[in-house]
Amino acid sequence: MHNPRFLKDTWQSTPTQEGAGVRLRRAFGFHQAPGLDPFLLLDDFRGDNPDEYLPGFPWHPHRGIETITYMLDGQVEHGDSMGNTGVIGPGDVQWMTAGSGIIHQEMPKGDAAGKMGGFQLWANLPAAHKMMPPRYREVPAATIHEVEVDGAHIKVICGTVAGVTGPVRDIVTDPEYLDITLPAGTELRHPTPLGYTAFAYVLSGEGHCAPRSHLATANTLVVYADGDHVHLTAGPTGLRLLLVSGKPISEPIAWQGPIVMNTEEELWLAFAEYRNGTFIKG
Repeated sequence: MHNPRFLKDTWQSTPTQEGAGVRLRRAFGFHQAPGLDPFLLLDDFRGDNPDEYLPGFPWHPHRGIETITYMLDGQVEHGDSMGNTGVIGPGDVQWMTAGSGIIHQEMPKGDAAGKMGGFQLWANLPAAHKMMPPRYREVPAATIHEVEVDGAHIKVICGTVAGVTGPVRDIVTDPEYLDITLPAGTELRHPTPLGYTAFAYVLSGEGHCAPRSHLATANTLVVYADGDHVHLTAGPTGLRLLLVSGKPISEPIAWQGPIVMNTEEELWLAFAEYRNGTFIKG
């Protein structure tokens, strides 16, 4: 590893509302997505006020993307147009490939103290896979293994670290999704494939996410330039972050709301099918 990734850009996540009025912080979305291919959106929905999250995300469609929900606190109950139902709780992941189309709802609930939180990441699908059959991957916390590398603790959701491969596999954009905790003063050099998009989102603490970078604190989104590894250094309070990378798709995007296609014609067809009841393909 001789070519560290320097910072390409960095900013703070911003407050917004989604669904039926859920208050959250958006790390990136529509306007930033062209620089984060194949990733489209990252929402941070951590909170401890039930009035701000109980309205939830009632029935809505998706096509052409994957939604990845990672829970830290509380629960999210979900259901969909194929009859699937379930609950994900602390440490669980739901990796949903919308593909040709799915209609679902996600309703969050807090723990005994009213605390609820996690993250939802949207990843694009290539044109050749946009109309693939929808599928769910329910990933219980117990199947997400943690490894220690140079003092850093790494939960491997997707990808391979120190010989440990995460439970989510066979994703077309070859993503890596890690939850990394570095104790105070710890340094970690983590390899990343050349040519892949990579970003980090700081959950807590503070530290340097690249050589010669400014101190990054909670709610900071870091977008990396190309390189063969990421160099992280924790500050005096330690550092916890999500580190995500994936293979760019490099295709045109036509995006409105929860549907992401390649052309405007495909986009309007999707909405027409949603209105006339032919959105679900099987």
